[in-house]
Amino acid sequence: MQKQKSLKLNFIMNAVLTASSIVFPLIIYPYISRILLPEGVGKVALAVSIISFFTIFSQLGIPVYGLRLTAQLRDDKENLTKAVQELFIINMITTFITYAALIMAIFYLPQVRGEKWLYIVLSSSIILNTVGMEWLFKGLEEYTYITVRSIIFKVIGIILILLLVHSKKDYIIYGAITIVSGYLAFILNFICSFRWINFKPLKNYNLKKHLKPIFVFFAMACAITVYTNLDTVMLGFMKTNTDVGYYSVVIKIKNVLISLITSLGAVLLPRCSYYIKNNLLDEFRTISFKAMSFIFVLSIPLMMYFMIFAKYTILFLFGSAFNDSVIPMQVIMPTLLFIGITNLIGFQIMVPLGKENLVLYSVILGSITDVILNFILIPKYSAAGAALGTVFAELVVLIFQVVVMKKYVLNNIKNQEYIKLISALLFAVTISLCLVKFSYNNFFAIIISALSFFVVYITTLYLTKEKITVEIFNTITLKLKKVF
Repeated sequence: MQKQKSLKLNFIMNAVLTASSIVFPLIIYPYISRILLPEGVGKVALAVSIISFFTIFSQLGIPVYGLRLTAQLRDDKENLTKAVQELFIINMITTFITYAALIMAIFYLPQVRGEKWLYIVLSSSIILNTVGMEWLFKGLEEYTYITVRSIIFKVIGIILILLLVHSKKDYIIYGAITIVSGYLAFILNFICSFRWINFKPLKNYNLKKHLKPIFVFFAMACAITVYTNLDTVMLGFMKTNTDVGYYSVVIKIKNVLISLITSLGAVLLPRCSYYIKNNLLDEFRTISFKAMSFIFVLSIPLMMYFMIFAKYTILFLFGSAFNDSVIPMQVIMPTLLFIGITNLIGFQIMVPLGKENLVLYSVILGSITDVILNFILIPKYSAAGAALGTVFAELVVLIFQVVVMKKYVLNNIKNQEYIKLISALLFAVTISLCLVKFSYNNFFAIIISALSFFVVYITTLYLTKEKITVEIFNTITLKLKKVF
């Protein structure tokens, strides 16, 4: 039997990984946006969004299904090896088909054909995703390895960008470097996987038994991709690369914040699956409630801060050329709360309970909502319209999931300490708005507003004894005492 990983260690490692996902963009986005300008940034963002649709097909539903299956079989090396080999075979078949479809797209879609070398470079992420089997390492809860490996390659990526990207014509080079920093490490994954998996060919493969759950997760991934990437694609086809550039930096900020909010949830899926399989329902309910509290405490202040101080953030990170990104950023911020909650309900509660069909229905509803609203809003409001469509799509997903899973989540939502959260927010907003008046440029405005807002917010929560804040503070204090 594999030794149970420390959930706290997993969370810390994933928090470090998340922090790196925040720090590294803060280092490189201001540089890239000023070099490539909205048009160059838009070209890469549109290509990444289109490639994501091909990636979803090549991966089917294997990333989530494989993670759950790995978590369930990690104590049984023989069955785990067979399952991983079967999923790998399926994945290689779909990857081959995907590349055939991509070649056709490069020849027949004008928007793709015009930037064929950019798409060819970015398409290498498809095969690297397949070979990397990231789901295997997450299912085994190898978050220390994932974190160290990811940070090393991100540092390499930053160095390469500073050395090689010097003009707006270097957008293809920038695309290639994103592959190096984000996906090249997956080759290392394959090598390291031999520690747990024997890749010697086996007899009696049963690929068929995986197809039904894989296609359920595939349909789910398709629907999620529609309303997380189709807005960028539709904006690119209905407007210009410059509009995509404005919107893409908003999505970058949103995704960084979402990764921070969902950092706890990322380590909970394998653990929740393990608890459900072993009928440890009390433990399952306990961590679900704590995760919900964590999401509320973290997502609401982030949402409020970046709505109020959107202009300072955009101008500091990306420059005045991206001034038209301010309103879309303010519009899209409520998705931080919506996605935080639906990520928990959908992937940390519904999936471990075997209710992935309901997750699929929710994201299909969200996708339909997003497509309809994009057709209505993008022609008139451009990037702001795409952002508004995304907000309503995420709200539809949230409402559906809360309704169908009310037995498991209503108490979690009702029992949050809202009075303490609202009081902390009011203090934080008031003090930060007063202090930011003393700043004389965008840099100092961000520093002063962020420090005052979040210090006041956290301090108020701690003084009012908000449960999850006190628990996190006590845990950190205890760890520091052990160290010193």
